[in-house]
Amino acid sequence: MLDLLLNNAHLVWRGLSVTIGASALVIAAGTLGGLFGGLALLYAPLPLRLLMRVYVDTIRGIPLLVLIFSVFYGLPALGLPISGFVAAALALAIFGTAHVSEVVRGAVDSIPEGQTEAAKSIGLTFYKRLRYVIFPQALSRAIPPWTNTAVELVKASSLLALVSIVDLLYSTEQIAARTRQPLLFYGVAALLYFSINYSLSRLGARIEKKFTYSS
Repeated sequence: MLDLLLNNAHLVWRGLSVTIGASALVIAAGTLGGLFGGLALLYAPLPLRLLMRVYVDTIRGIPLLVLIFSVFYGLPALGLPISGFVAAALALAIFGTAHVSEVVRGAVDSIPEGQTEAAKSIGLTFYKRLRYVIFPQALSRAIPPWTNTAVELVKASSLLALVSIVDLLYSTEQIAARTRQPLLFYGVAALLYFSINYSLSRLGARIEKKFTYSS
């Protein structure tokens, strides 16, 4: 059993590196897009707010697998060739942006109106109110749901295998089929996914505690 693990460790590592890289990419893209999306839901002109609301509610209501296949098959049908990895990463980023937008909107909107009024009373501009008053308080409230979204994106990265991307799940499927040891290698994959998500959860908890104490 140990020999099997050692002989296939490079394949597991290759798939794991793709999973980690894709997850980091879509979490970063979803977080950045969600930051602007959440602010747009609150402060943008009415037409843009309505458009953003339709986007968020629509994407959150579509199964992620449908979204991935829509991008994977839809863009080439429109004459925009795209690789499987880019298609899946784009779909995950779109999904993550919608969820993080709602996280940001909820966290910022939860700050008492009195905080904004106090910031106005001392002459802070809109952007300074966000930076120095609203965001520091909202961040500690946004971290837990953001962490949940990040964990969901890591788990959702396993859907890359459905468009033939050699991620951790796809590598595990190939190794298990060749060695006829599915229990062993799927167990290893589960442990690796758990390790990534547990690390993310602990990091989120530490960041939340830091900003809670400092706010």
